Amino acid sequence: MSSDDAIITRLATRLLTAPPPWPAAEALVPDWAPEEPFSRPPTPAAVLIALIRRPEGHTVLYTERSPDLRAHSGQVAFPGGKVDADDADVAAAALREAFEEVGMERADATVLGFMPTYFTGTNYLITPVVATVEPSGPFVPNPGEVHSVFEVPLQRILANEAYGQFRIKRNGQEHRTWQIDHDGHRIWGITANLTRRFRELAMSEAVP
Repeated sequence: MSSDDAIITRLATRLLTAPPPWPAAEALVPDWAPEEPFSRPPTPAAVLIALIRRPEGHTVLYTERSPDLRAHSGQVAFPGGKVDADDADVAAAALREAFEEVGMERADATVLGFMPTYFTGTNYLITPVVATVEPSGPFVPNPGEVHSVFEVPLQRILANEAYGQFRIKRNGQEHRTWQIDHDGHRIWGITANLTRRFRELAMSEAVP
């Protein structure tokens, strides 16, 4: 068993075996505080943390969003989006989005489990779905949603020194997120924060 396989086997024992329950409203704290209180319940969403098996070792799949999108254009993200009424659960939503965005076949993915929900300052409640993937073909970006697709070696994701701090100002206040730079791509914001939580779960370190 390779070191990647051993890590993934261990990780599978630490993930939630079912999607986490919807948190109580009073327990929801967004990653940054909006200017005004939310006027509606959070929107359920799901992202796929896809561990891609490659000959040289596992990688983690990311997308660069299309510059033509209204929200978060050009930013790096995991495949994912809102949970539709037709989706059986968050895993089905994440896998559907991965197919729509990059052509990942559902049959190529094996869901390992779920991470705790992440509540955003834009009022999305995100459930990360972790899966191993043995791709049967190349990933092809859907030009309406995705500009490009890239992969980061799992070992780099797990390395503490790969992480820095990203600073951004909103309404005169500075906010910080994790940041990972790889091969000309800058991962920051929600995606970097979720990546860091994944890393800490895999490496048995406490989530800050």
